[in-house]
Amino acid sequence: MDMPPGIDETSQGIVCRLRKSLYGLKQSHRAWFGRFSQAMQKCGYCPSQADHTLFLRHSQDGRITIVIVYVDDIIMTGYDIEEINKLKINLSKEFDIKDLGTLQYFLGIEVAHSKEGIFVSQRKYVLDLLTETGMLACKLADTPIEQNHRLGEQTDDTPVDRGRYQRLAGKLIYLAHTRPYIAYAMSVVSQFMHEPREVHMQAVERILRYLKSALGKGLLFSKHDNLAIEAYTNADWDGSVSDRRLTTGYCTFVGGNLVTWHSKKQSVVARSSAEADFRAMAHCVCELLWLKILFRDLRITIQGPMRLFCDNKAAISIVHNPVQHDRTKHIEIDRHFIKEKLSQGLICTPYVKTNDQLADILTKGVSSKVFESCQAGNSRYLFSS
Repeated sequence: MDMPPGIDETSQGIVCRLRKSLYGLKQSHRAWFGRFSQAMQKCGYCPSQADHTLFLRHSQDGRITIVIVYVDDIIMTGYDIEEINKLKINLSKEFDIKDLGTLQYFLGIEVAHSKEGIFVSQRKYVLDLLTETGMLACKLADTPIEQNHRLGEQTDDTPVDRGRYQRLAGKLIYLAHTRPYIAYAMSVVSQFMHEPREVHMQAVERILRYLKSALGKGLLFSKHDNLAIEAYTNADWDGSVSDRRLTTGYCTFVGGNLVTWHSKKQSVVARSSAEADFRAMAHCVCELLWLKILFRDLRITIQGPMRLFCDNKAAISIVHNPVQHDRTKHIEIDRHFIKEKLSQGLICTPYVKTNDQLADILTKGVSSKVFESCQAGNSRYLFSS
């Protein structure tokens, strides 16, 4: 904080009373983003309907300039280099900005450019986390969570430091931005934030031990001949031992590149595996529709329906067969929602074998063999080193 202009800082017996501070105010982020949005719209940029932090500008010759902002960190990209340089000049007139050049590091995420594509990882973030926790020399683990684990409340186990547990879990959640394969493990350990026990801390430490064995892994975005949108969705059947609620998992691909993923416990208890997978399909359809809106803002046309792969034939049958009304009364809204999108030709629901179900890794603890197969070179999961 700086003293206001005109105040003699060397004066004795004078103090300043701070009435308002930008940081700490509940509306500070809204005030800042509103100010930034006005400046972007003044430059001719329109906010995206899919993401309010994404700004787009289409030129008359078809070129596009894209700006995405996180608080005061900004990424610019696009085909129009002249427009990007012009935007930098205009923003420098409104704000105090610093040009860091080609994107290499952003919010703890490392970005590498090569002929194969763009590779994003958080290697330094992992090393700093292992150093902070004193686990830099720990034993390695081949998977982030045990297969067939039975993690629950475990009230008879020894309590651990809740503050330390929450800090570790929070940092690992952020790490899942480039490590989709720890998403399920994080969704499990995050359920015990309020009263963690020793067994829960051991599960967190196992995630750290796995990360030690996979320091350089991340996501590779490479160029392909098409921009087809595909998704894999699944739900486990075993469920949580505490409340028997199942976990929904899905992942979406654009042109063969993994772009979004999700692993979260369902809000209700499912009475069958078909119901569990059906609810997972409904959540995944919402994600596909969001991607459709984003592509529309980018003025990219997707040919044909978006494919939603599921390994449950009963769930697929319910989608296509309206006769089974008596079996779907409790999920009627989801059924009509998916059926409507099918009738409009926006999605299709092909069957995929369980062995080829890529969303399994987001719904349950799997064996090291299954886990490694999801990261193999011929897998659609592009987990690279």
